[in-house]
Order: sequence, then structure tokens, then C-alpha cells
Amino acid sequence: MNINFTLIGQLITFIVFVWFCKQYVWAPIINALAERRTTIADGLAAADKGQAAQAEGEIQAGKLVEEAKGQATEILNKAEKRGSEIVSEAKNEAGEEGDRILVAARAEIDTEVSKAKESLRAQVSELAIAGAQQILKREVDEKAHADLLNDLAAKL
Repeated sequence: MNINFTLIGQLITFIVFVWFCKQYVWAPIINALAERRTTIADGLAAADKGQAAQAEGEIQAGKLVEEAKGQATEILNKAEKRGSEIVSEAKNEAGEEGDRILVAARAEIDTEVSKAKESLRAQVSELAIAGAQQILKREVDEKAHADLLNDLAAKL
């Protein structure tokens, strides 16, 4: 009978052990496993969201870089255009200044030519008077013949 009594004692002890485990051990272990499963699932979801956000951020960064390159190219083009405009303006101003200097030089040349002509006329009249004195062997009155000399100088 010892075997039966031992067997019954072990059976009762096993039932008490199963009931104790079910009451106090099984529920916290299942809750801990469920909690762990939820934490792992949340972590994986957050990791997926982070990867998606990173990919989106990289796309936006690429767009910003392209936009910045476009703006830089536009600024460079504007700067080159403005530089060529400045050069063109400088060339135009230099041309206008050259034209003004040329006009002033021509006016000065014309003035000098007129002065030279007047000087030559005066010298020609003196030579004419001297020649006439030599030919006539007498002195010619300048006042009397001034009109004639002026006509002669004008023709020259």
C-alpha cells in the first residue's frame, strides 16, 4: 500500500503544484511574454517608421541640394550677365568719351587751321606789299589798299 499512498500523495502534491503555478506563476509569465511581444512589436514599428523617415529625409535633402545647385547656377548666370552688361556699358562710355575727345580734337584742329590760314594770309599780304614795293620802288599805302589785300587773302 505504500506505493498507492505514495502515488496518491505525489498526485495531490502535483495537483497543488499545478494549481499554485496556474494561480501565481503562469499569469505573470504570460503577461510578461505578452508585454515583451508588444514592446518588440512597437520597437520594430518604430524602427520601420524611422527608416521611412530617414528615406524621406534623404529624398528631401537631395531635393534641397538640387534646388540650391539650381539657385547657385542662376546666381552665377545673373552675375555673368551683369558682368557682361558692365563691360558693355564701359565700352559704350569709352566709345562716347572717345567720340567727345575726337570732336573736341577736330574742333581744336579746325581752330588751329583757321589761325594758320589767317597767319598765312597776313604773311602773304606782307609779301605782296613787299613785292609791290619792290616793283614800284615806292611805298604802298596799306590803308588805301587794305580792301584789295583782304580780297586777295580771301581768294587764297
